[in-house]
Amino acid sequence: MAPEDRAAPRAAHRVRLPGFVADTEVGLGDVIKRTTTFAGIRPCGPCSERAAALNRWLVFTGRR
Repeated sequence: MAPEDRAAPRAAHRVRLPGFVADTEVGLGDVIKRTTTFAGIRPCGPCSERAAALNRWLVFTGRR
């Protein structure tokens, strides 16, 4: 990748899931964090960094 490609932040991919997601947007990292916490897995230090990166990559929304 060229250096100028890495400098520009990209917009997150948006996936519409009507009926499954309320009006608020939910990132993929938040979904994984909630699921693992519900399963009894305690989050570690890098988990928040991973969740933030996944949230920047993919967002679920219920609206258009």
